[in-house]
Amino acid sequence: MNRLAAEGSPYLRQHADNPVDWYPWGDEAFTEARSTDKPVLLSVGYSSCHWCHVMAHESFEDPATAELMNRWFVNVKVDREERPDVDSLYMEAVTSLTGHGGWPMTVFLTPEGEPFFAGTYFPPTARHGMPSFSDVLQRVNDAWAERRGDVREQARRITAALDRAGRLPTGSNGVPAGHDALAGAAAALRRQYDAAWGGFGHAPKFPQAMTLEALLRHWRNTGDDDVLAMVVNSLDCMASGGIYDHLGGGFSRYATDQRWLVPHFEKMLYDNALLLGLYTTAWQVTGKDRYRQVVTETVGYLLRDLRLDDGGFASAEDADSEGVEGKFYVWSLEEIRSVAGEAAEAAIEWYGASSEGNFEGANILWRPVRGDLLRPPEVEEARRALLDARSRRIRPGLDDKVLTEWNGLLITSLAGAAVATGNDAWLAAAERCGEFLLQNLRRADGRWLRSWQAGDADRPAGARHLACAADYAALLNAFSRLAETTGRAHWITEARRTADNLVELFWDPDGGGLLTCGRDAEPLVAPPRDLFDNATPSASSAAALGLLRLGALLGERSYQERAEEILTLLGPLAGEHPSAFGNLLCALDLHATGATEVVITGDRRDLVNVVHESWLPNAVLAWGEPYDSPLWAQRPDGAAYVCRDYVCEAPTSDAGELRDRLR
Repeated sequence: MNRLAAEGSPYLRQHADNPVDWYPWGDEAFTEARSTDKPVLLSVGYSSCHWCHVMAHESFEDPATAELMNRWFVNVKVDREERPDVDSLYMEAVTSLTGHGGWPMTVFLTPEGEPFFAGTYFPPTARHGMPSFSDVLQRVNDAWAERRGDVREQARRITAALDRAGRLPTGSNGVPAGHDALAGAAAALRRQYDAAWGGFGHAPKFPQAMTLEALLRHWRNTGDDDVLAMVVNSLDCMASGGIYDHLGGGFSRYATDQRWLVPHFEKMLYDNALLLGLYTTAWQVTGKDRYRQVVTETVGYLLRDLRLDDGGFASAEDADSEGVEGKFYVWSLEEIRSVAGEAAEAAIEWYGASSEGNFEGANILWRPVRGDLLRPPEVEEARRALLDARSRRIRPGLDDKVLTEWNGLLITSLAGAAVATGNDAWLAAAERCGEFLLQNLRRADGRWLRSWQAGDADRPAGARHLACAADYAALLNAFSRLAETTGRAHWITEARRTADNLVELFWDPDGGGLLTCGRDAEPLVAPPRDLFDNATPSASSAAALGLLRLGALLGERSYQERAEEILTLLGPLAGEHPSAFGNLLCALDLHATGATEVVITGDRRDLVNVVHESWLPNAVLAWGEPYDSPLWAQRPDGAAYVCRDYVCEAPTSDAGELRDRLR
């Protein structure tokens, strides 16, 4: 066992018995590199990454390769999900040097942490134009030994470029017009839209939940039914494809093909959290039962397979089981017939199965008739039988670490789905998750941590790694959402505290928005900034949205001013690059429209339900337990008040009238 055996991350512990002398990221590794005059070999991945496992089996488990690594380098292994700051900084180096990124990520650093050579996956033998990993090791070692000055000069140039890449010119023209930005984004997305199969671009295709929500906001503002049709087609294609788990619910990370048929089979908490929110919105907007079915089945997956005993949610399920990608999910025709019995032929037709299969001789279950998801009784009978049989297979590996940011995203969507559908059990699960985070991922001094791991006989349970700006921003939105859905003032208190700490720890005094790492964190060779919406919302966009909403709930203009600083900095880019700013476009829309503040006093759940039944993306709701805010000032019980900028219409106690006003 190497040093990784004591780590909390399941990904790091997967490498604990490698012959490589791995270090976790930290001072010990860099002190060793300086004292031995060796460069650092940084390897970054995550537990559900298929090609990370491949490179581990081919190279890190190979004694001959490990001997070269140990002789020439100090080897550091990082879980990208635990350390998004380290991952994002060095991924920028990879993309600048190679033109593309991805995992596993392989970066060679000076003992001071400056990158000088980088790549992703390297095979054990040269193929497809890629050098072998052992050749890369030899060449890097030769360069370090024979051309040290050139290597260090390259490292200085790359590091300077990383520092520049994180700095945008400070905005000087104020917040751009949000509705104009949405219109520009919609025009750009029309050009990228795949009319045949939904989504944007070609293979591989990712479910861009934030981008699709931005389009829904544009449709809401303009009534452009062509935009709504783009969203509906994309949602139908994704939910009909193999990227959706038709037996157990939930979505895989992305599709490797244009039709959404063949997934990369890992299932991530963040994807399912964001898509849960999107399909809930789609059901509220269109009233289509198939979207509510996707919501119900996705929540079922999350509560059944990712929820841990104490209420937090695990990070991901692997793509592989028994060492084979997708083995858990695919079926032969004979297996379907054996399991489903008399309902087998109906299931075979419904799920598009065939004797030749659609994935390496087996069948990924999908729905060839796009959008036709409401199963007839015979197919439902077969689905239950197939799901039961699948549950007895060897499951993919579970990465059971609890990440603050991803659980915050899940709380926001789960609470929203709960009140939209009237499901109290879902709301209780969201609130329990919030309490789990408060109890396990916040230190006694109030500082949030990033990752929690259950203990075992050799390692106590606990949290580690300072939380990043994205963690705080996700918590801000989660706690605000819990306040609006439960009516408990406790959650507004936590949202306010989180917002204040976010600004105190992460705000860039030079006008660059949010820094990824807090001012109490270890310094990196360049300060990373979380600016772009990728697979998850950026810290910047999530903070802007959360601060605008919390400012409306509390009457705190200072929160709105901070949000406006972010929108001034990033807003000019959003309309031109919508795929990189989907969530920021939503914040721009809220800023442009202005928040509608709804206050409901007394025990009037019927009025609360009216607010929850519709998609009101730019409304905030105060009800239940009063808290310190102008919204609560001198409000008699038993009525609803609809306000803008704290100027309210006449109160109403009639649910129908409230519905009309909100409409």
